[in-house]
Amino acid sequence: MIYNYGYNDEIHFHPAPKYTFGLDLGQVKDYTALCILERHGEGDTAIYHARHLQRFALGTPYPAIVVSVAEMLKQPSLSKEKVRLAIDETGVGAPVVDLFRQARLQAVLYPIHITGGASVNQDGDVEYVPKRNLVSVVQVALQTDKLKVASALPEAQTLVRELQNFQVKITDAANDTYGAWREGTHDDLVLAVAMALYAGKKRGAVVEHGSMSFRDDGFTLTDAPQGL
Repeated sequence: MIYNYGYNDEIHFHPAPKYTFGLDLGQVKDYTALCILERHGEGDTAIYHARHLQRFALGTPYPAIVVSVAEMLKQPSLSKEKVRLAIDETGVGAPVVDLFRQARLQAVLYPIHITGGASVNQDGDVEYVPKRNLVSVVQVALQTDKLKVASALPEAQTLVRELQNFQVKITDAANDTYGAWREGTHDDLVLAVAMALYAGKKRGAVVEHGSMSFRDDGFTLTDAPQGL
């Protein structure tokens, strides 16, 4: 059964987890990227600390990525938590999500199928999420200083570069286009962070029509603790 939600409808997920994983699946020329966020606080006041950022080597087989994620979930800080694992199910991601299902990981699997639509839909355990919703949660987190990334974290500078290259524009036809996503410039970590943030909230925020950029939002790296 498919459920349709408008922008102003409440979407009821499981209670917000302490840890959320965001996994963007790369292909031949794209990296597979992983982000692990730790939530501090509740609701709209929650702050998210990036505890792990990783780009897998190009060409890493998907079964090896499943094994790597499974090993991370065995860490003491994660093994006792109800971790939510968001995976990009769009395109090539569908069969990979099946690999994760078969692995029966110690995590709540949360497949996200990215769309260009205007509403969120649910089909089984797959959430169909407009790109604008994913973009919005990152934008809001940066503008409200709710996303913390330690400067010493591996790939932190890579994430900053991706954010600086990332732009959202509205075309003349009122359709969203996303400057970096899937258009040649690497955006793997941005998408991994976006999915982890989205999965860590009850619902994604909505971006207004117009244009926005991460270039001048004042995002800076912090000295926050790193690692799990």
